[in-house]
Amino acid sequence: MSKRIAIVTGASGGIGREFTRLMCEESLDEIWVIARREERLLELQKDCRAKIRPIALDLAVSESYEIYKGLLEEHKPEIQVLINNAGFGLFGEFSQLDLEKQLNLIDLNVKGLTAMTHISLPYMPAGSHLLNLASNSSWQPVPYINVYGSSKAYVMNFSRALEMELKKRKIHVMAIAPHWIKTEFFNRAVHDDTIKYYDRFYTSQQVVDKAMKDLRKKKSVSIMGFPIRMQVRLVKLLPVKWVMGIWCKQQGK
Repeated sequence: MSKRIAIVTGASGGIGREFTRLMCEESLDEIWVIARREERLLELQKDCRAKIRPIALDLAVSESYEIYKGLLEEHKPEIQVLINNAGFGLFGEFSQLDLEKQLNLIDLNVKGLTAMTHISLPYMPAGSHLLNLASNSSWQPVPYINVYGSSKAYVMNFSRALEMELKKRKIHVMAIAPHWIKTEFFNRAVHDDTIKYYDRFYTSQQVVDKAMKDLRKKKSVSIMGFPIRMQVRLVKLLPVKWVMGIWCKQQGK
């Protein structure tokens, strides 16, 4: 009999760690946690009722997809929940940011998420859930968060389209569009004071709790907080240049 599992990428910290904590409370046989650093993944085994299977992979590297595919072929699990959380950001002026880092961001945020989804789908039964981490920057072009925001716009559009494709298989797809979250993400994303204005911060726990509520309601997109939902609606109504202009003024540009 196939084991019922959840898979969380980027599980070693922040939102991924919080999702893993909540998955431990679900009726699952195993939770596969994926990140680059195995020692951080091993820490997740504490206080978890389900068996944690740590898998150290760099999802920006194509070779990792073959390893992951091999694990699925070997164990033949039933994936109840796939949470594509792995990713990172870079804030700053495009021409001044390191090109290699920006290409690595695209590899992880776009290619890695796409590959994980494609390889996992044959093991996802009717009634399963696919959660993809997008961003509040998914809704419009964002200067000085250019490549990161564009990668998350891909995640949003990919998720919404895939939801329609998978309806016939009864697989629920939801994009999560959080606002600013103070996690290790910022330590990697912020290189200077290009971005000066952050209107509000949420915690990983707040975002994940809201996402789990929206998952149970089978929503297409999970947005954190009433003010952010109103902001998203406003952004959709205003001309794009106006929105970018307001953002740049907030940053003193």
